[in-house]
Amino acid sequence: MQPTVIVTIPPYAPFIDEVVDHPAVSGLRLNTVMPTKGKLEDTLKMLQDKVKDKDLWIDLKCRQLRVKNFGVPPFTEIELTHQIEVETPVTAYFSDGNERATVLEADQNRLIMQEGPQRVIGPGESVNIIHPSLKISGYLTETDEEYISAAKEVGLHNYMLSFVERPEDSNKLKELDPEAEIVEKIESIKGILYADKHWKNGTRLMAARGDLYIEVKKPHYITRAVERIVKKDSNAIVASRIMGSFAHSLEPSCSDIGDVDNLLRMGYRTLMLGDDVCMRRNSVMSALNLLQAMSERYG
Repeated sequence: MQPTVIVTIPPYAPFIDEVVDHPAVSGLRLNTVMPTKGKLEDTLKMLQDKVKDKDLWIDLKCRQLRVKNFGVPPFTEIELTHQIEVETPVTAYFSDGNERATVLEADQNRLIMQEGPQRVIGPGESVNIIHPSLKISGYLTETDEEYISAAKEVGLHNYMLSFVERPEDSNKLKELDPEAEIVEKIESIKGILYADKHWKNGTRLMAARGDLYIEVKKPHYITRAVERIVKKDSNAIVASRIMGSFAHSLEPSCSDIGDVDNLLRMGYRTLMLGDDVCMRRNSVMSALNLLQAMSERYG
């Protein structure tokens, strides 16, 4: 099977038509933290018209921890989208794991911080707290449910669910949309254990490496985790941290090329590009052209 690519697309990007027409592209992903205008139904209908006969996926945030409001230094509080319980003090990770700060107390959806990060923290940023005592209240967010309702109105039923960790997670979506086609994003140790023990055909797995890389116990465990997922589901998708060098330069890095080659050798036949590469026309089209050239030997 010829490898294909799902592209994360800013909903009003002027280059959507060009991306959709690329032969390597099988579909588009709408990241629901991206701003939209007017009714959600109108935005989804507009994207449906543009995607033509390819797939349009709605990426729901579910139990992924995200920042709710701006935090401006010096501050001692960060408000989250979910209420949590966790033993403190504990480390919180920001910026794909590149920044960290100490949480002194967790009060419902408030993190009381000891320090940093030493910059403005904005709404929608993800936060990772890696501790076995962590408990996150609820699954689907209010925004998730709004997107599900709007999608049903326009006849769209393709969803990606973040941080799937138990069978009930997909069942919650099925209760709201019985026609749902579901990709379950594996982004944590609990998610890997779910995939190993409880996953069954009927949904599709995704190795979502953005958060999964932060969540595994040691960085080099990421390769083993990603390989376990495609061995469980041969139709699995691999996403994030793919061709990231294109976000800064139109010259790909040697490590990015080797990484994609390794993923294809593992057996992945669908890759998903993340926000960093897809915000600009030149970066996303360069990544697609390179991925298409590399995939020809695996067709």
